[in-house]
Amino acid sequence: MAKSCGAIFLLALIVLSLLQTMVMANGYNYPIKFDPKRYRQGSLKITQCPSECDRRCKQTQYHKACITFCNKCCRKCLCVPPGYYGNKQVCGCYNNWKTQEGGPKCP
Repeated sequence: MAKSCGAIFLLALIVLSLLQTMVMANGYNYPIKFDPKRYRQGSLKITQCPSECDRRCKQTQYHKACITFCNKCCRKCLCVPPGYYGNKQVCGCYNNWKTQEGGPKCP
């Protein structure tokens, strides 16, 4: 009896672990929901740039560089894309501004 209870308990833990992994994996597959009007070029005031760049750069390990370039891009484009990375296509100016080497200028 004790062996069968132990086996059932172990099986239940494995199933719960697999379900948790599936739920967490699916959570990252959903696209970011956003209002396109909020993120288009010219949608911000210059005074909003620091807080939007803080949001954008919050999870990067290169925080100082991200903040510097994000604020520079925001002042020019008056927009910051949603999320912590990617989604630059929402803000054309932010997406299309390149360095002299042709790389992306804005984080």
